[in-house]
Amino acid sequence: MSKEVILMEDVDGLGLTGDLVKVADGYARNYLLPRNIAAPVTEATRRRVEKRRAAAEAKRAQQRAGAEELARKLAAFALSIPVKTGSEGRMFGSVTAHDIAAALQREGFVVEKQKIALHTPLKELGEATVVIRLMADVHADLKVTLVAE
Repeated sequence: MSKEVILMEDVDGLGLTGDLVKVADGYARNYLLPRNIAAPVTEATRRRVEKRRAAAEAKRAQQRAGAEELARKLAAFALSIPVKTGSEGRMFGSVTAHDIAAALQREGFVVEKQKIALHTPLKELGEATVVIRLMADVHADLKVTLVAE
């Protein structure tokens, strides 16, 4: 048997907040309903979910506008990071996402290190382009220049 419920939270592999989904009776009764992840389908529940969805969409739109603005600023910005080098101009160590996030913080940009898509640390002097994923579909290309101290 299956039961129709309205999701009160996003559930991976099942749906987003406010979606009307059919799930197994036991899954709804033993997991979704007791944890308030879903609610039975009633008119009051539909109204409550619509209010939550509207608020969530407004918040997402505001976050998206902020992310797009930050992406524009980052795309126009060139970050220079001084690094220690040896006598032959080779770097000691490497520059990681953590280092880039700290340098951006010093310049007044707030970017979490998890949003910096750096597959391998930067190990050579010069210029590199680093992708910053601010949201799922908002990215910024940041020019990072490593210079000797």
